[in-house]
Amino acid sequence: MANNGKYKWEFDNIGGASRVKITSGQDIAHLSELDLKMWTVLSCPVTGLEIDDKSLAYMDCDADGKIRVNDVICISKWATGALKDPDYLLEGKDHIDLGMFDKDNEAGLKLYNASTQILSNLGKEESVISLADTADVAAIFAKTRFNGDGIITEASSDDADDKAAIAAAVKVFGGVADRSGAAGVNAEMVENLYKAAGEYLAWQDAAVQAPFGDKTEAALEAYGALDAKVKDFFMRSRLAAFSPDSTAALDVQTSRIEAISADNLSTKADEIASYPLVRITGKAEIDLSEAVNPAWAAHFETLKAVAVPSGKKVLTEADWAAIGAEFAAYTAWKAAKAGVAVEPLGLDAVRELAGKDRKAALLDLIAQDAALAEEAANIVNVDKFLHVCRDFYRLLRNFVTLNDFYTKDKKVSAIFQSGRLIIDQRECRFCMPVTDMAKHNASAASSGMFLVYCDCTTKTKPGKLPIVAAVTVGEIGDLIVGKNAVYYDNSGLEWDAVITKVVDNPISVAQAFWSPYRRMAKAVENLISKNAADKDAKMMTEATAKINAAPAAAPADPAAKPAAAQPFDIGKFAGIFAALGMAVGMIGTALASLAKGIFALKWWQLVLAFVGIMLVISGPAMVMAWLKLRRRNIAPLLNANGWAVNAASKISIPFGETLTDSVKFPKMKLKDPYAKAGLAPWKKWVIALAALIVVACGLWLFNLLAWAGLRSPLPRYAEPCTVECCISDAPACTGTCADCDAACETAAVPVQ
Repeated sequence: MANNGKYKWEFDNIGGASRVKITSGQDIAHLSELDLKMWTVLSCPVTGLEIDDKSLAYMDCDADGKIRVNDVICISKWATGALKDPDYLLEGKDHIDLGMFDKDNEAGLKLYNASTQILSNLGKEESVISLADTADVAAIFAKTRFNGDGIITEASSDDADDKAAIAAAVKVFGGVADRSGAAGVNAEMVENLYKAAGEYLAWQDAAVQAPFGDKTEAALEAYGALDAKVKDFFMRSRLAAFSPDSTAALDVQTSRIEAISADNLSTKADEIASYPLVRITGKAEIDLSEAVNPAWAAHFETLKAVAVPSGKKVLTEADWAAIGAEFAAYTAWKAAKAGVAVEPLGLDAVRELAGKDRKAALLDLIAQDAALAEEAANIVNVDKFLHVCRDFYRLLRNFVTLNDFYTKDKKVSAIFQSGRLIIDQRECRFCMPVTDMAKHNASAASSGMFLVYCDCTTKTKPGKLPIVAAVTVGEIGDLIVGKNAVYYDNSGLEWDAVITKVVDNPISVAQAFWSPYRRMAKAVENLISKNAADKDAKMMTEATAKINAAPAAAPADPAAKPAAAQPFDIGKFAGIFAALGMAVGMIGTALASLAKGIFALKWWQLVLAFVGIMLVISGPAMVMAWLKLRRRNIAPLLNANGWAVNAASKISIPFGETLTDSVKFPKMKLKDPYAKAGLAPWKKWVIALAALIVVACGLWLFNLLAWAGLRSPLPRYAEPCTVECCISDAPACTGTCADCDAACETAAVPVQ
């Protein structure tokens, strides 16, 4: 069939529907011309399928997490264009001879050159490249100086100063991974390295002399810790001088110390630190000979030893400000610190780095590496091509059509079939992972299939794996929530499975035949259970009420006579007996009428009546089941997993029987070791034959075989004669035919 006059497509009946056949490389090359309405699937996810995730990621050209029609067309054009013979894609191989690349095609030439370089980098002199060769990208680029990623390593240069500068940048910024696997640096890191080095050296060159030598840092730390506390003291002192009556309130409160005195004071450092630095006396000066708040004593002693002139007795607010002024220039210089990133290298190393200034050389190396970006990308494309070469045709068999699902070869499965579930002596081969249970809850019933949802666990992998399996053969049996089973994924890994949900749809027409009887039996069982429970509850309620209402027993009077028993009054029960008798009579009459009607039928009429009754009961269920089985469809399940199915994908009754395998035991004669010892087989046959003879005789004697011409010999079943057998002057015959014959013979008249 020509589609739009461009390409002649061939079609086949796949799964009961017309679908395009993809059987040649030219079919793949012309996928862009296939009418979009003829595609079975419009999109599918790139995860959760039985194809290598890396292959699916490569085929997702726009990297949106789904493989769409445009992605498939893009890959088909690229892959078929790069090959001399596109039919090679049908073989699904993971290797290719370099001679098969079409070097007249731009994509083919790039793949050929990149493959040649890969084999050369790996030290191979072969003409065939495989996925094993491209799997380890680091090995491919391990011996190359430049690999097109814009990152250089120490191996990128032979100059010792370049190597030292690269090592310094890696140490400062951590480095980035090069395609070879080694740590390297990019242009941004080189720029930042030399910028930081220049700023750090400028800051060091502007250094201010420390006011207290090597003790300056300790003194500065102590001053910073005490500054707020000292200023608080001076403010309290001025307030106490202004209001002498408030001095006690501004000083440490004895009550606060008493509140914590019973505790371990070593754990109350924060509380003690909140007390004033020294005692408040109203004088705005700190007596250096007086005790200091123990929480601040260490800092105060450090500062006093370094910054307070020896011989000074008190410390005023002006003295405190003067000490701070001595630190001002030094602290301002420290605050202006820049290029701190290179400080771990050490000042001498930074000066050497800046002095040799290999910035331009390193940026040139990076530029040389980046210039090979396209060539390196082509090397990566070889890995992509080999993945496509192996898996693309399989994707097409599950995307453009569903050949893998409908094939008769049980060794081939669709990419959405994840394994097999062994349960209730059945092997369910149509199993899918469940990616969104909410969507499955909404659409599972519309699939028309009997489904069991299971949670699967295994010791080798964390978490649970939810799956859904279709049961298409056999009876419902024990398929209920909570039943355990075993699930084997396609890799052969064994999982423990437990049913969490059952979607009840017909399994087969035969199963539907017995469903009304199962429902009736279940209804009767529930009714009996309900009545029994109601009666039990009623009896217990009445008994409890009687026990609670019973008066306390009076003491027995030895002289009292026991009450006389009431005589049986048959009149009270006459009505009951009459009703029972009438009911028994009616039932007997009904049974007799039914038996008479049945015995009045001929044997073939009995068979037809029995078949008719069965059809009346089971017929509607069988018809509904047949209609539902014809409408079974996998599309709702695929849609729930994120697929966009464009065409109905039905499961016919014969095809459904191939999706589930039931147990089949060989014909054999086995003896039950726990069976009771019975009669010998020949005795059983004798007894059965004797019973058959007795039944046959009974049927004959009671004239139940008259329909077969075997009339009973008993007189009560003899047929009366209704024909005149004598002449008018002979005695009339009023008995049976035999009596008439005898009467005629006695009268010597001819028998008529």
